[in-house]
Amino acid sequence: MNGEGALLLPTSVVRLVFSARSDVGSVRAVNEDSVLAQSPVFLVADGMGGHARGDLASQTVIGVFEEHIEADVPSTPERILDAIHSSNDAVRDLSAVGDIGAAVSGTTLAGVAFVDAGDDEGFHWMAFNVGDSRIYTWDGVRLEQLSVDHSAVQEMVDAGLISAADAEKHPERNVITRAIGADEFVDTDVWLLSAADRQAFLVCSDGLTKELDSDDITRVLLAHTDQAEGRGSVADALVDEAIARGGRDNVTVVFVESRPEPLPGEGTPSA
Repeated sequence: MNGEGALLLPTSVVRLVFSARSDVGSVRAVNEDSVLAQSPVFLVADGMGGHARGDLASQTVIGVFEEHIEADVPSTPERILDAIHSSNDAVRDLSAVGDIGAAVSGTTLAGVAFVDAGDDEGFHWMAFNVGDSRIYTWDGVRLEQLSVDHSAVQEMVDAGLISAADAEKHPERNVITRAIGADEFVDTDVWLLSAADRQAFLVCSDGLTKELDSDDITRVLLAHTDQAEGRGSVADALVDEAIARGGRDNVTVVFVESRPEPLPGEGTPSA
């Protein structure tokens, strides 16, 4: 899915150019990932493998966000947080459904949203994460991981027990320590990044990062984001590469770039 959106601000228009794709991969029978790419919010939810109805859990998160967030209008941090907490409640409710029984439904959640943080704070990109799906920033040259995995191996890395390289092959690398639906209250990591001239974000499930490391992802981005008409193919290119490397898990990618433009008669845009 490729698309564009536009957000009208007081002195500028912010164009959002994005691509998104979710694929079952080469091994799994069911795609438990879900994706939402609709201005002003772009997110990935990865249903927890081994738990009941992970696909329904991730789809439930998408549905909650669609109900809470107005399309093509800057959101607010409060609305995003409300959607996250409502998603947690909705996924927990799935565990009470009769055909699931006592099993726990759960999903990761990672995304970015263009928000109005208030008169004093102005417009920002708000990033949010629960679990081990990831958010990266991309400046056209460098890829930087913004989110921190909520996983057992990441805690080991942070404690100095294993190296980051060891974590990629550790037998517990799929064990996550936070998830939507796992607890009554969800603990969400949040970042606010001031809206600037051009900004780009990559949001993905771990199906991508199991197959491609940061250098691999950077090579794909450099090959596609430097083409004026090629940005819409970024998600396809990354998913195709992950599948070519084995596609051991569901793979979901969203790539979004914001481009402020001045209103007619205005000067240099300022978000």
